[in-house]
Amino acid sequence: MDTSPTALFESYEQDFRQFIETIQEKLEDNGGNDKEKRKSNLRRVQMELEEADEMVSQMEIEIQGIPQSVRAQYHSRLRSAKADLSKHKKLLADAQAQLARSDLLSSSNNAYPSSDEPYGPSSDRTRLLAGTALLEEGSKRLQQSQQIALETENQGADILMNLRTQREQIENSRNTLQQADLAIDRASGTLKKMVRRMYQQRAITIGIISVLVLLIIVIAWEKLS
Repeated sequence: MDTSPTALFESYEQDFRQFIETIQEKLEDNGGNDKEKRKSNLRRVQMELEEADEMVSQMEIEIQGIPQSVRAQYHSRLRSAKADLSKHKKLLADAQAQLARSDLLSSSNNAYPSSDEPYGPSSDRTRLLAGTALLEEGSKRLQQSQQIALETENQGADILMNLRTQREQIENSRNTLQQADLAIDRASGTLKKMVRRMYQQRAITIGIISVLVLLIIVIAWEKLS
């Protein structure tokens, strides 16, 4: 299995595209008049968007290890993935708001049946005011959900930044260790050369001494004879 940064990036990108295709299909399937099916589809879309978001986060991590010579094209692909993710998050929010509005109007119609009294408790004006209040409440809840999602996304970005910093520190430490290993190897080679030269010099010295001793013996022998 290829574990290079480019291969991992492309694998995460492929998974992301599969999630986006599935999400698009579910968003286009409005379920007809079956609201429960529509709600189920939107819940699955929410979970799949979270998975797609995780894929984008992994792509951001892996792009840091890609060589500078080709990193620009992968940055472009990452920006495209982020744009698709934001687009489908907005589509999901719109679909949820539309479904909530439909539920509110339906609840309003059920709670306040039609009446011919212009100012009675069941008048159109009363139903409209009640529906508007419910819609505003639903909008506030949706805004709160979006705010929570943004805060979660910011926290995730901070965590990714910390992980990226730690990874860079680990890579710097590894480079320092590699340089130290090279220095030790060079020092070891130098010491071996010095030891070899020392033995060579010792052998030469012994040879010279042996020659001198031999000459002394020869000279002494000639004098004595």
